Amino acid sequence: MPPTPQRDFSAPTIVIGAGPHGLAAAALLKRFDVPTVILERSDRVGASWAQRYDHLRLHTTPGTSKLPGLPVPRQAGPWVSRDDYVRYLESYAAHHRLNVRLTTPVLRIQRAEPGSGPRWLVHTPDGPIPTDAVVVATGRCHAPNVPHWPGRSAYTGTLLHSARYRSPAPYRGQHVLVVGTGNSGTEIAAVLAGAGAARVQISVRTPPNILPRASARWHAVGRLTEALPLAWRDRSSLLTQRVAVPDLTSRGLPRPRTGLYTRNAREGVNPVLDHGFVNAVRSGRVEPVPAVQAFDGPDVVLADGTLLRPDTVIAATGYRTNLHDLVGSLGVLDEDGLPLVAGAETHPEAPRLYFAGYTNPLTGVLRQAGIEARAIAHAVHREKARPTLLAPRWHAPS
Repeated sequence: MPPTPQRDFSAPTIVIGAGPHGLAAAALLKRFDVPTVILERSDRVGASWAQRYDHLRLHTTPGTSKLPGLPVPRQAGPWVSRDDYVRYLESYAAHHRLNVRLTTPVLRIQRAEPGSGPRWLVHTPDGPIPTDAVVVATGRCHAPNVPHWPGRSAYTGTLLHSARYRSPAPYRGQHVLVVGTGNSGTEIAAVLAGAGAARVQISVRTPPNILPRASARWHAVGRLTEALPLAWRDRSSLLTQRVAVPDLTSRGLPRPRTGLYTRNAREGVNPVLDHGFVNAVRSGRVEPVPAVQAFDGPDVVLADGTLLRPDTVIAATGYRTNLHDLVGSLGVLDEDGLPLVAGAETHPEAPRLYFAGYTNPLTGVLRQAGIEARAIAHAVHREKARPTLLAPRWHAPS
């Protein structure tokens, strides 16, 4: 017998997640007079941003970080801080008068019984919610990913994911190994080195593409060059790095061989914008070392056989979408757990199930939030306007 839907709560569209992508989608759906409810598992809007490390600043300019319908305040400055961006997200929800239901986690999404009216049942701890369209916007950075290194469970030092790192203060006087040379890893390493850590090393698996921080406006260049051949754009990006970034090979960090456009296309990886990391490596305050191979009691084993004994290992090793519990039974995920479709496109087996925030374009993730939100809102509006004999009668949520 199918579960009984909650009697006092239904909406034509449900958005899951009150981060930038979910808020933007709900705001643009509202423009089309589509009653929409946002379900958020935590107790605040923008919770995942609020949980990031204290010294985080956006890598995109305010103009490319704003969501549709509200600019980022000028007083936030050219490099918006974590706290300022969280305040912006909260003001965005208030400005658009979005219906956000906090502390309402979604357990799974299930197809409704054919002919029952709603297309989907969105299951929460309080029961399933009927709806005709769902926008999943829980994001790429939903669950911290720590590799299953051999010996990890028996490691006697401190091991934490960068999601649990907050500030450099607890690591003063310590030997810290940061694993991962993305934007988070390089920024954390540089800050630790300048804030009293006794020794900072960074484990490098693949040399990153590094650009000066001032070149954050390269997102605009990326948009202008999208039509050019990938090989041409790669050669141009590697030449730019040679001119703008010192050669750190002698310090253990060779120049990348793969251009930033190819890495983004293959792996969804963006270049590192330098927040002091290059100078920290040049001065020896941050020491690049080979990739982590395993753990052995108190030691970290590197790919070249070297043994390190740091006090703390910070794994800046990315995140997982963690979508399997939510939609894994619907056949809409690839082998890496990413949606097979994005934006306004829906899977043939799951009409009116949309995904927002699962790409990592070089043109900027936050800019992409607006692009995907517009596309989804138009798609839902078109479906709403399409006549159907089985159209359910909905009551807007209170």
